[in-house]
Amino acid sequence: MKVAVVILSWNNREFLKEFLPGVVASSKAAQVVVADNGSTDGTVEYLKEEFPEVKVLAFDKNYGFTGGYNKAIALLEEYEYVLLLNSDIETPAGWLEPLTAFMEANPDCGICAPKLHALQDKDRFEYAGAAGGFIDRYGFPFCRGRVLKWTEQDNGQFGDSPADVFWATGACILVRTSLWKTLGGLDSRFFAHMEEIDFCWRAKLAGWRVCVVPESVVYHLGGGTLRPDSPGKLKLNYRNNLLMLRNNLSKTFALSYRNAGLPAAKAAAKGRRKAGRRIFSRMILDGVSAAIFLLTGRASSFKAVVKAHNEYRELVKTPSAQEIENWLNSGAIPTISGIYNGCIPAAALIWGKKTFGKLQPKIK
Repeated sequence: MKVAVVILSWNNREFLKEFLPGVVASSKAAQVVVADNGSTDGTVEYLKEEFPEVKVLAFDKNYGFTGGYNKAIALLEEYEYVLLLNSDIETPAGWLEPLTAFMEANPDCGICAPKLHALQDKDRFEYAGAAGGFIDRYGFPFCRGRVLKWTEQDNGQFGDSPADVFWATGACILVRTSLWKTLGGLDSRFFAHMEEIDFCWRAKLAGWRVCVVPESVVYHLGGGTLRPDSPGKLKLNYRNNLLMLRNNLSKTFALSYRNAGLPAAKAAAKGRRKAGRRIFSRMILDGVSAAIFLLTGRASSFKAVVKAHNEYRELVKTPSAQEIENWLNSGAIPTISGIYNGCIPAAALIWGKKTFGKLQPKIK
């Protein structure tokens, strides 16, 4: 079994100084790789001088999270597994082995991740992934241990056994290289943010499980690239959420109709129409949030949502009914689970459901 731990870096020299020694020390069974996205802070020179055991892939410019990892993993096909790891994560001893052991023992699992705790408060789940992710009917993501901005203490409320989830955090995610290649890697249109949710959704549609292995825990600093309130991050999240829905909703709805007994052609057509209506509803919700931003004096956030929708219209690719029908007829039909039948912002902000446990009964 060959494993590559791949860290993507762009002007992250200081993070690498702080966290890379621990990654190297705790990943003896793997090849540690740093893929550098055209850094100008001396990252490549520093790595070659201080970490000769680390494989360095130096790219000519910043290809983003999606493009950078796609380029890197295309050069690492000899490894059976690739683990994508943020540069601001602390990895304790023994963190990697439970992940690889689980994948070896479960050949139907294509993606797994550890629990993600906050580096500043090591008993608290961290925003970016907590104990595994889910989405609501409109595509808003949330996690076991994190709903909107609210995170929980890890008191063992989700148990110690591996669990199936809808998505796993891109901050630390182990993927079968064969699956990565089959799916074509991350969607390069995303650049950064929500690309891992899209990737996991596509993997589930291809019949693979996505799991969290709680025996492994890593600690995430978070916010190292864009501030949480950055208009650029806000734009990427709104835009990429729509792209994610367009990539996957039609097939997901078509599956439910096909599993209910409809012929593939009818299931594909109905799924595509329903996806269009759901995405339109999501865009209305985005409009409401944009109006709130404007009325509360957050003009830059308002502009970010408008720009997100404009870019979405430029980038979107809508699968045809024929493509969906052909896909339905191409092999075994999976069942997609892990979607909350409601609206997370409304549930949390209006009804006070700010913990996963209060949402769980409506997850199908």
